[in-house]
Amino acid sequence: MTDTPPDRLSTDPRSPFFDQSVLERGIGIRFKGAERHDVEEYCRSEGWIRVALPKKVDRHGRPLTIKLTGPVEAWFERGAESDAGDGDATQ
Repeated sequence: MTDTPPDRLSTDPRSPFFDQSVLERGIGIRFKGAERHDVEEYCRSEGWIRVALPKKVDRHGRPLTIKLTGPVEAWFERGAESDAGDGDATQ
């Protein structure tokens, strides 16, 4: 694992950009200078995020999403497991 999150990531298991191991580390997203906690998918290089619309679902019961464009920053909220093990030993 690297300390840089992937360029594109999705929370939807059906997406080709879904990665459970990365999501378990926790991803922080800053969009247009504000931290967001409702991001379904993001792409840093293309500068967009997808967020779910409240109370709107498609015919399969999945939430509808809207694509917002702007500067996107992503970071890991927790270190890698190997880093966490080393950090626990020093504390």
